[in-house]
Amino acid sequence: MENFVGVVNDIVWSNALIILCLGTGLYFSLRTRFLQVRHFREMFRLLFDGKSTESGVSSFQALSMSLAGRVGTGNIAGVATAIAFGGPGAMFWMWLVAFLGASTAFIEATLAQIYKEKHLGQFRGGPAFYIERGLGIKWFGVLFAIVSVISAGVLLPGVQANSVADGIKNAFNLDTWITGLGVVLIFAAIVFGGVKRIAKFTEYIVPFMAIGYMLIAVVIIAFDIQNLPNVVLLVFKSAFNMEAGFGAVFGLAVQWGVKRGIYSNEAGQGTAPHIAAAANVSHPAKQGLVQSFSVYIDTLLVCSATGFMLLMTGKYNVYNPAYGAGDTAEFLYAGAQNIAVGPGFTQSAMDSVFPGFGSYFVAIALFFFAFTTILAYYYIAETNISYLTRKFESPVFNYVLKIIMMLVIMYGSVNQAKLAWDIGDIGVGLMAWFNIIAILLLQKPALAALKDYEKQKKQGLDPTFNPDDIGVSNAHIWHTINNNKQL
Repeated sequence: MENFVGVVNDIVWSNALIILCLGTGLYFSLRTRFLQVRHFREMFRLLFDGKSTESGVSSFQALSMSLAGRVGTGNIAGVATAIAFGGPGAMFWMWLVAFLGASTAFIEATLAQIYKEKHLGQFRGGPAFYIERGLGIKWFGVLFAIVSVISAGVLLPGVQANSVADGIKNAFNLDTWITGLGVVLIFAAIVFGGVKRIAKFTEYIVPFMAIGYMLIAVVIIAFDIQNLPNVVLLVFKSAFNMEAGFGAVFGLAVQWGVKRGIYSNEAGQGTAPHIAAAANVSHPAKQGLVQSFSVYIDTLLVCSATGFMLLMTGKYNVYNPAYGAGDTAEFLYAGAQNIAVGPGFTQSAMDSVFPGFGSYFVAIALFFFAFTTILAYYYIAETNISYLTRKFESPVFNYVLKIIMMLVIMYGSVNQAKLAWDIGDIGVGLMAWFNIIAILLLQKPALAALKDYEKQKKQGLDPTFNPDDIGVSNAHIWHTINNNKQL
């Protein structure tokens, strides 16, 4: 079974998907005239635009919720893995993916806003909604929703819970079932309070955890600040095969940097649009720009914090692809011997500056990173259940999801979940394939919305959206929103 799942996973997450994600980012960057550069100041301004209402959350709450999904264990373990198998140059390719992916994030988030709906009093949207309403292919939307519910609601949460429980056990020697029970209780207290409680929790926790993590990284870098220029130069030289010591992994630097960059910032995967649709904004392009900014935060800030900590302290290994594990020539660089690839690198880097502090801090960071990701998974699964059950004005399906996820979290905390992780990867990979194909086919409304937004900004207006002005149909919720504003 594991071999079969592994083969399927390799097919889904093949180089074809990596090329598709990178190519789509470049294409949309050109089509939007590099909005990620032109509108950078506007992105920051819009973080605090839009207010929370009974139907939707504020722009900042939506940003925090999407970052809850983006900023996860991959920002600690994923960066370490990219450097271990691709060398320091992998960081450059992660940055490039984030830069190009910001335009893809704009397109998918804007489409989610255009075609959002209201169900049980809350704004809902995402790929399933814009696939059905924009492309008019209902079976495609239903298929995406089913894959998303299974992946986000059943398979992936247990793996995140497992990393939390293991991290706590390693640092504090606490039994995994105790940690699992604690996570379940906190999860229940938040999700049974509805979307607003999730938004409120992430609004405070996500900035705190991201800023705290980056501050520690800055302190560690400051201890050896004179070496920073050399480390930056090492990243660029390794990325372009100009560093002899890492020439053997040049191709892998591109592969691992792109793959981990995509996996971390999620641009194009179809996960973030679910949350973007919940925002209460006057124009879809506003939340599109905010979501573009979230890609920068995830990769250019949080992932870079991990990468620079590792490179500045030298606490990382780079594997030689020509040799097997355990061989005497296994490493091209060995700065963290006898430490497994993953969070251990980061713990070692922190311990080298603050002895005994690394394991505790990383365990706590993993808890917050992974737990908020579980909340994001819940919201994604709940949104797709809302899509599948729109004709039933009953919350019973959401209650069933809550109970299932509580059981999954507890099970994942006390069991190894490698198979579930691999299957979950397949689900997320399929979401990415479906979503990228959909946004390439349905790009016109998002591009028209950007043009409409820029036109109104030039006129000195606070842009508002009327789908009729750009020739978009099936965006009925916006007529309701505009009519309510006029009352």
